[in-house]
Amino acid sequence: MSVSFDNNSVPRLVIKKILAKLDKDGDSSLVRNGITEIDQKLLDPFVLLVEFSFSLSAGFPDHPHRGFESVTYMLQGGIIHKDPKGHRGIIQAGDVQWMTAGRGIIHSEFPEEEVNNGLQLWINLPSAEKMIEPKYKELLSLDIPRAEANGVEVKVIAGDSMGIQAPVYTRTPTMFLDFTLKPGSQTHQNVPESWTTFAYIIEGDEGVFGSLNSSATPAHHVVVFGPGDSVSVWNKSTFRSLRFLLIAGEPIGEPVIQSGPFVMNSQAEIDMAFDDYQNAKNGFEMAKC
Repeated sequence: MSVSFDNNSVPRLVIKKILAKLDKDGDSSLVRNGITEIDQKLLDPFVLLVEFSFSLSAGFPDHPHRGFESVTYMLQGGIIHKDPKGHRGIIQAGDVQWMTAGRGIIHSEFPEEEVNNGLQLWINLPSAEKMIEPKYKELLSLDIPRAEANGVEVKVIAGDSMGIQAPVYTRTPTMFLDFTLKPGSQTHQNVPESWTTFAYIIEGDEGVFGSLNSSATPAHHVVVFGPGDSVSVWNKSTFRSLRFLLIAGEPIGEPVIQSGPFVMNSQAEIDMAFDDYQNAKNGFEMAKC
């Protein structure tokens, strides 16, 4: 049993479950869309969550982003990340790249190995920070702090858990925890009361979230939690581990307009982003025209 909450905590109950259905994106990419435009208001500040894998012949050539942060977390294999300014890196299994697109980034992403699987989360930026300078934060798996007790292991990518604080500073206050619960174990995690909170189940089919009386939720579901300041999870399986991400963030409360690779506050700002990219200006000077 892992405990990171006090006796006066208010448990968060599950208010929605979203199946991230497996879809083909072209001939050689498989994606599961966990968060889409439909749930952006409910899940503010989170804009998108996708689980992906693609063959060596697939990938994403140079493309732009503006107005948000992306978190790429590799579960298996690796991807090669490059941008026209000379930044290049390989995100391997267990590694994290936290990218602030800000006013504009152009980059490419291609598989480094035939077998690969990862997750990408988009986190909105408030209007006052959408046009900040872009930057990358990259964490190797070995540098991500971990804690383990009573059948529960957690990787603390952002935020804190089980007495461990992550080294990452996030522009939008965010918690990003990777939990693995052995059969029969449970965990209880404090979450700021005002923050939006959800879990994404990576492995395991007998996880019970929010209340011990709830039905189990299988892998590849987003589990959205209601009000409260703590999240409880039980692994009811007697033979299989449960692995899930617990993610929370402070809502921004501003209009969200997403169009392709841009996340802004109005259609006029979206139009400007496309114009800036097409004309290689205002953050997109390296765009290939």
